[in-house]
Amino acid sequence: MPSHLSADHPAAQPPGRGPVDALISQTRRLKGDVDAVRRDAPADAADPRERWRRALYDLALHQLDDLSGHLTQLRDDPLPAPRHDPLLGPVGSAEWDLLTDEVRWSGELYRILGRDPAAAPLTLDELPSLVFEEDRPRLTAMVTDCLVDARPIDGEFRVVRPDDGVRTVHMMGEPVFGADGSTASMWAVLRDVSELRRCRRAVSETRDSLHHQRYAAARTEHRLAVELQEAVLPTWHGPLRLPQTGPGTLDLAAAHLPPSTHARIGGDWYDALELSDGTTLLSVGDLTGHGVGAASGMAMLLGAVRGMAMTGTAPGPLLACLNRLLDTTAQPALGSAVCLRYRPETRSLLWAQAGHPAPLLFRGGTGQVLDAPDGVLLGATSGASYGQAEEALEADDVLLLHTDGLVPGQAGTAAVHRLLELAPRFAAARTAQDCVRAVAEEFGERERDDAACVLVARVAP
Repeated sequence: MPSHLSADHPAAQPPGRGPVDALISQTRRLKGDVDAVRRDAPADAADPRERWRRALYDLALHQLDDLSGHLTQLRDDPLPAPRHDPLLGPVGSAEWDLLTDEVRWSGELYRILGRDPAAAPLTLDELPSLVFEEDRPRLTAMVTDCLVDARPIDGEFRVVRPDDGVRTVHMMGEPVFGADGSTASMWAVLRDVSELRRCRRAVSETRDSLHHQRYAAARTEHRLAVELQEAVLPTWHGPLRLPQTGPGTLDLAAAHLPPSTHARIGGDWYDALELSDGTTLLSVGDLTGHGVGAASGMAMLLGAVRGMAMTGTAPGPLLACLNRLLDTTAQPALGSAVCLRYRPETRSLLWAQAGHPAPLLFRGGTGQVLDAPDGVLLGATSGASYGQAEEALEADDVLLLHTDGLVPGQAGTAAVHRLLELAPRFAAARTAQDCVRAVAEEFGERERDDAACVLVARVAP
């Protein structure tokens, strides 16, 4: 847009502003200058020429408002703009004198409406004959309101031109009052806004198409993340005994509580694995992020846990290896985990944690939080070491391992307190599956922003 100053003295652009911001500033300054000139112009309602000039000032201000809005949208959500886009169509004027029945049209109005310049201009009664049939009631209502109730005209209708079909016209006008206060005439400014409306429809359709594509992409990503998660997490659904025979076995059950439908899949996992030396490895963890990236990262960590556990790596060194693994990945991430190694013949537990909620131990109708050894989040710092703790278990003891978010709307001490309140129900439960069912009944049906895992191990008598 040309500057409101002369070509020899262009407006200075503020330093550090982009080209679109500079155009917005120039548009606003130009609008202010136009408004100032409009206020100084004579306001002689009896002079058709002055009414015409004032109408053009009003239209210019209206167009500058539109332009400022378009530039702001371009700045906030940039899209490639065509080089040639004449959105502002031609403008014509008309006046209908109700006292003399005289009608005056500008030459441009003939071209807008597709009329022969040699023909007489149409009266207000004849004007609807050019208008698309469905829009005639709208035009009639605008004219009637203007003549009867002195309301300004500001609306659109479509006209049918014999040369190039249907065009959209925006009409602005006002009544002119005589000395006795009655309506003497009506003037109007008409602008061909067909290209503007076409571009707005294209923008709207493009926006809807982009929204549809983003929604489809999000659904595809969600489906892939769910399928990857289901492929990696243990396939057992229901009770599991590890080791399968012998004294001190663990009765195991687990559940993955998905997020609400609007939330994305996270990197939560649980696992139970019988090792070659007769011990059982239990692990629960969570990787930051959502979607396919988090699900694939979780699959990598869980595979590493299983592989290192099969080599006999103890829980503390195992977490240290996971920390090094995350520290060297191309996509930085943080994770938390707890790993437990259970020896059935002695009912002893060796465990370590990495910034993860400690296991809960339920015994004799009461619950407690196990004292956690030192351990920072996985991927938080290089060369971190992880301490280990030992715990002696008894027959009918229940261990509960979980990820953050198991108790919707609560975290930390508050969430742990709610879980410990399940102690009486755990004491009455006959299996680990009954315990998991109690957790799901208490917390699984609520709205949750993130997924959560729960793993319950009950020491068999």
